Amino acid sequence: MKSKTYIPYLFIAPAVILFSIFMLYPIISSLILSFQTGQGVNLTFVGLDNYKRLLSDEIFHTALKNTFILLIIQVPIMVLLALVLASLLNSALLRMKGFFRVTFFLPAVTSLVAYSIIFSIMLMNDGVVNQLLTSLGLKAIPWLNDPFWAKASLIIAMTWRWVGYNMVIYLAGLQNIPEELYEAASMDGASRVRQFFSITIPQLKPVILFTVVLSTIGTLQLFDEPFVLTKGGPSDATLTIGMYLYQTGFRFFDFGYASTIAYVIVVLIAIMTFIQFKITGDQE
Repeated sequence: MKSKTYIPYLFIAPAVILFSIFMLYPIISSLILSFQTGQGVNLTFVGLDNYKRLLSDEIFHTALKNTFILLIIQVPIMVLLALVLASLLNSALLRMKGFFRVTFFLPAVTSLVAYSIIFSIMLMNDGVVNQLLTSLGLKAIPWLNDPFWAKASLIIAMTWRWVGYNMVIYLAGLQNIPEELYEAASMDGASRVRQFFSITIPQLKPVILFTVVLSTIGTLQLFDEPFVLTKGGPSDATLTIGMYLYQTGFRFFDFGYASTIAYVIVVLIAIMTFIQFKITGDQE
């Protein structure tokens, strides 16, 4: 057995074969498909025409703008809330920590479709939220019928679901921060707020970068929430790149152009991740 150098390759062969069939082949096939046009098996090679088409596609530009608006607003809000919650739930003075941690994390394990449907019902014109507002003497808000409020609805829904997920990651990171740092800062007269910005955030920098990258990838691929909650409306105000890819491929069956959009998303994710690493100063 020791003299047969091919033995290790036999053990990893099943994983390599499965990866090649279900990952590598689809990636290469979709890349080739992005240079083709047509339906079904009637495909013709068109070179870079699909990519040139993106440059003048107004709907794609709208979807790109909507996606980046959600990214720029929602991700910082979610990260900051998750950091604050993690710090509060890590306090030695807090009782019933397990209960609160589970409560805030529960939204992260709910079904994407289920929670989107619940939010769509709550935010209807005569939904629970507007009924509560009118009972307080305030005006009802057209959550799903106004472009601004439709985006706000998506941001609220996504924040509700993902804050707890990031909070748990930050809680794990907080366990590795030496308590002596906080004790020394307290002796020097640093307030809790000062400790948060001078100790907690710097010590959690790699963890924050990790969650920001994951959140960026998730937002650029956003599909479930706008598809169920707003249907991309009103007037394409919440149409995301993920939704436009779905519509192009599975409603209009233009799989070549849909593959092009998919690879543009890949490039955007790579660029955004590179920028985030550069901004944080991490070279590895």
